[in-house]
Amino acid sequence: MGKPLEGIKVVEVAMWAFVPACGGMLADLGADVIKIEPPTGDPLRGLQIGNMNSGSGQRIDYSWESYNRGKRSITLDLKQEAGRDVLMKLLEDADVFLTNLLPRARRSMRIDADSIRAQFPNIIYASGSGVGPQGPEMEKGGYDAITFWARGGVSSSLTEDCADHPVGPPGPAFGDTLSGSMLAGGICAAIAKRALSGEASEVDVSLLGTAMWSMQRYICQATADNIDKFPRPASTKPNNVLVSNYRTSDGRFLALCMLQADKYWAPLMDVAERPDLRDDPRFADAKSRVANIDECYAAVKDMFGSKTLAEWKDILGRQEGQWDVVQNVGEMKDDVQAQANGYLKQVDYGDGSSIPMVSVPMLFDRQALASTRSPDLGAHSDAILESLGYDEDAIIDLKVQGVVF
Repeated sequence: MGKPLEGIKVVEVAMWAFVPACGGMLADLGADVIKIEPPTGDPLRGLQIGNMNSGSGQRIDYSWESYNRGKRSITLDLKQEAGRDVLMKLLEDADVFLTNLLPRARRSMRIDADSIRAQFPNIIYASGSGVGPQGPEMEKGGYDAITFWARGGVSSSLTEDCADHPVGPPGPAFGDTLSGSMLAGGICAAIAKRALSGEASEVDVSLLGTAMWSMQRYICQATADNIDKFPRPASTKPNNVLVSNYRTSDGRFLALCMLQADKYWAPLMDVAERPDLRDDPRFADAKSRVANIDECYAAVKDMFGSKTLAEWKDILGRQEGQWDVVQNVGEMKDDVQAQANGYLKQVDYGDGSSIPMVSVPMLFDRQALASTRSPDLGAHSDAILESLGYDEDAIIDLKVQGVVF
């Protein structure tokens, strides 16, 4: 099966997580993504955290592996004219230039949009920014935790009013990967536009903009109602007892999202063998349950707390209301749907071992896309330079100058 972006060449000058995650997605989609790193490497390489589980015994940084999957790496010092000359040769037949360097750095290296597109008008110039490419703070950078999570309204919406500190992100690069996916989608749209109209675009996605897209329901309502923040519903008193989380007798949690409560109340109580709750006039319909929410919620909590997770999975599977298990990340490898759809796979690490990697969440012809591991620093420098016409002496000269590592 051919991949959707086979034949597309992407040149990436980016670091950390947001934009490299976009490049990793494009590589999985079939693009030839050439990652240009400074001689010291992308700073994300320096984290080197994780378990020693490769065949060589080295530590695996799953952030690095996930966001830089399938790329080719060349080291170039773009502060030197010779390094920039190599970049220009790479861009001669490239479809996309992908970057997240700050505007000032791009201008100093003459790799800003105006400079690149003046020389290559048919190239798609794609950038990831902190707060957008326009406005008084356009020069400002950003990170997931501060720009997406904090400034974007996500954290405050999850934080109780009386909390000692705001709720933090659930894991590394949460907003980065979402923003990277949005940027990859924008690039694919620009590729389609160029194919249909012949017009190349400049594409930008920001951490702030993606956070606002994710939070759009609250942002639009708050704007329309001229309010600052929506209070979080008290966990002890949901508006609908069939839209809540419940603890089972073995300490696990179930998440219910039965929005049409009157449709599902009686059938749920039937399979749970609780005719007393089904027939209780205080709980007869949504209006009655709201009027008696304290008693109703207490009864439903007690009901779920009387059986184990396994028992409830069997019971809930016999009715049509919507529910699921609150899973731990370590359980995802055993999720039957994740297995059936190839959402988690093993990727050859090149030393006789394999590493787990989450698939791009797109199936083509019902198949998950294959991945390969990330490149070692400068692993493809010589091969890429040779493909550009540099002979052995010229490559050695670039290395002596410190342009190539």
